[in-house]
Amino acid sequence: MRLTSVLVCALLAGCATTSGGEKKQVANGAGSAESADGQVQISASAQAKFDDALKTWETQKKAKAVDYVALEKKFRAAADADSNLAEATYNLGVLAERQGKTKEAVALYKEALSRKPTLRQAAENLGVIAQNNGDEATASKVYTDILTQYPDDASSRARLAELARRKGEHDRAIELSREALFREPRTLLAYKTMMLVYYEQKQFSLARLIALRAGKIDESDPEIPYTLGLMSLSDKDSVSARAAFKRAVVARADYLPAHYQLVKMAFAQEDYQGAEEHLRRILSADGKNAEALLNLGVAYKGMGQLDKAMQTYDEAAKVNPELPELLLNRGIIIGLKGDPEKAMSLFKQYIARKGEAGLTVEHPVHKLLEQQEAEINRREEEKRIAAEAAKMEEEMKQMEAAAAEEERKKKEAEFQKQKSDAKGEGAKPAPAPPPEKKA
Repeated sequence: MRLTSVLVCALLAGCATTSGGEKKQVANGAGSAESADGQVQISASAQAKFDDALKTWETQKKAKAVDYVALEKKFRAAADADSNLAEATYNLGVLAERQGKTKEAVALYKEALSRKPTLRQAAENLGVIAQNNGDEATASKVYTDILTQYPDDASSRARLAELARRKGEHDRAIELSREALFREPRTLLAYKTMMLVYYEQKQFSLARLIALRAGKIDESDPEIPYTLGLMSLSDKDSVSARAAFKRAVVARADYLPAHYQLVKMAFAQEDYQGAEEHLRRILSADGKNAEALLNLGVAYKGMGQLDKAMQTYDEAAKVNPELPELLLNRGIIIGLKGDPEKAMSLFKQYIARKGEAGLTVEHPVHKLLEQQEAEINRREEEKRIAAEAAKMEEEMKQMEAAAAEEERKKKEAEFQKQKSDAKGEGAKPAPAPPPEKKA
């Protein structure tokens, strides 16, 4: 589960709660001096700009059309209007993180903490970034430090629960999740962690029950229907699985795990156009995804667009020229285009690249090789038959020519005879020899 950061809308907009559930309202009078209760006040101008930025964010989120540039300008204006407005700087960090600008986000979270050391959301998100980058030790320390300072903080407890789940400590994960929910019953991450624990333990009934509760907290979270889809796949219910994965991408169009599953299902049904749709969504989020480009080429091949498939394989090769499947799939296209020798060469290169041990006897490449070898043999046999046919035809022609010559000669002889006979018909008979004298 990839963790996400959240926008702070609370301390200045009056819509967040403390760990105990009590709303914490900050004075919004002019000036930035501390009030009698020690609470730092924010200037009216900065407060108004911050509220306007939050309102714009909520409107864009509902419309599912976030204009990050416009939001950044609004939150920056609020942050510049009052140096005590750490929440505006924090939200700039969230916007940067959601755009993949992780280094910028880290700097902004640290700046927010320097402005307001008690802004634990900023510290928590630094832990989230460390966790997403694989540095779970740092993340764990961040969350533990937050709990040391704020013992009733539900969010950090839920994040520690997720770390425990990832390490296979399922009992600990469930315990921490329950502790988080006891302190804040709407802690979504705690529900999701419990859902995933039960899914991993194949306790699907419990996992579905937890997913139902989590969905009531946030219907727009894609991981909940995605996990339900995985459970349906385990139950071999592809119809329910597909519907769940589609709900996940409706909830968040850029939720890639669900798109990957939908690509697999589309290929299984030979729905190449459907596969193309989801692959394009994946590539819109990650244009340098060589595997997605490769699969897009496979989809084009399935639709009979061979030239387009080869062009897409070329794009994938620019990203990762060492991808073995490029050899396999190029060989398939070249074989279809009628060059079996080159196709076989590519298949053999693929086998060498993968290693004989890495391929089972059922691997398609073996059958592909046999098909191309059979095609070569078929062509050789056709050449042999054609050569024999040509030879027989030549012999027949020679025999026919000899017979024709014999016939010609016969006819010529007959003609000459007839001609000779014709000359003898009109001549006078030769004189009889004189009678012999008697003795």
